[in-house]
Amino acid sequence: MIRLILISISFFLVVPLSKLQAQNFQGVATYKSHRKMDVKFDDEKMSSEMQKDIQAQLSKQFQKEYTLKFNATESVYKVVEQLEAPMPSKSGMVFRISEGSDELYKNIKNKKYTNATELYGKLFLVEDSLTSRNWELSKETKHIGEYLCFKASYTEDYDVETFNQEGKITKENKTRTVTAWYTPQIPISNGPRMYQGLPGLILEINDGELTLICNKIVLNPDEDLKIEAPSKGKEVSQAEYDGIVKKKTEEMMERFRSTKRGGDGDKMIIKIGG
Repeated sequence: MIRLILISISFFLVVPLSKLQAQNFQGVATYKSHRKMDVKFDDEKMSSEMQKDIQAQLSKQFQKEYTLKFNATESVYKVVEQLEAPMPSKSGMVFRISEGSDELYKNIKNKKYTNATELYGKLFLVEDSLTSRNWELSKETKHIGEYLCFKASYTEDYDVETFNQEGKITKENKTRTVTAWYTPQIPISNGPRMYQGLPGLILEINDGELTLICNKIVLNPDEDLKIEAPSKGKEVSQAEYDGIVKKKTEEMMERFRSTKRGGDGDKMIIKIGG
């Protein structure tokens, strides 16, 4: 009887403590990106050396660093701003990719997100519901740093839009498999970008072209993290924002068709997400 009483007391002492730790749990994960580049050139006059130079420039431009600040139920994900270094070019063409300063806030508990993004100088607040994905869990494991990670994946259909030299847009439907590696050692159902829904923090994600891999984690830092939704910008749903992007893209392609040239002869600017 005494033994049963002691076990019962221990149980009630441990449970509130574990709940308290979960509520105060927070951290910062740093990710680096790499994108597989497969650019097709219609210009027959472009040499293979020039094509390789352009491929190398684009690949370098897509190597970014991001931070994910998180607690048990919320997160803020954004790119780490860096000064652009001079980029040598053998082809005489210089590429600059602007990814904007998007700030993605996710509330896993409420299944909502808010993304502050800039489009042609105008700030938008895209607010909508998080997508639930049918993750297929695997027993396959690997280590990322000191963390034991498990594999998970799902398959999805997506559209690819291609622009030719005349500014015409062609759309092609494709299927891809998204593969994630998550660690139950950090028991939060979150990850970079719009990825979440697994029994642990996602440390690596690959969609066939883009790879994001975590190279640094700081758990429970000394300073309390400020994790809150951005509030500046015009509030729109994801569908409304996609419609605005499509309209602006069509306007840009129409100007391209009318001028036949993009303006500067030695530079091309590629903008992603604004």
